[in-house]
Parts: sequence; C-alpha cells; structure tokens
Amino acid sequence: MDLNAQVCYCFHVTRRKLANFIRRERPRVASQLSECGGAGTGCGWCIPFLKQLHRQAVEGGETTELEEMTPAEYEKRRAAYIRAGKGTPPPGATPLPAEEGG
Repeated sequence: MDLNAQVCYCFHVTRRKLANFIRRERPRVASQLSECGGAGTGCGWCIPFLKQLHRQAVEGGETTELEEMTPAEYEKRRAAYIRAGKGTPPPGATPLPAEEGG
C-alpha cells in the first residue's frame, strides 16, 4: 500500500498522515497513534497495523504487512472482520464493499 492509502477506514487516516505524525510526535507507545485523527478508535481493524507501524518506527528495518498488501486486499480483509462481528464502524466510516458472490 502506498502512502496515500487509508489505514483507518473509520476516520479516513492514511499511511502518510500516520508516518508524518510518527515523525513529528514520536509517540512512545502505539496507542498514542489514536491522537492522529482518531486512528484505531473505530471498529478496531487497523489496531494491529498501527502497532506494526509504531514498531517499525521505533525498531526500524522490519517490513509491515501494509507494505505487502494491496489496498483492495486490505479493504477485503477489513470487510470480513466487520462482517464476522468483530468490530462496528462509526457513522461516516468508509462503507464496506459489496460481498463477493452476493
């Protein structure tokens, strides 16, 4: 996923916004990334990815899952997560894509 791709679909937070926030604010713990536009405080899907971005910034080197996934795959996996009842997007979140085969 490139820097303009959304990581938090609930609050429309992109990788670029998160990267800039991490660079400027130097959050001590991953949960402080929620201060970047509310990332991670909606359905919860993006929390593991926020943790990966934080770990990469702190420890360096490591490639995150986000860098290996296409935006379409990320969106599809988020939709499956929400449809499985694991999170509820707030009003105004990016709508889920249509279900495949339905």
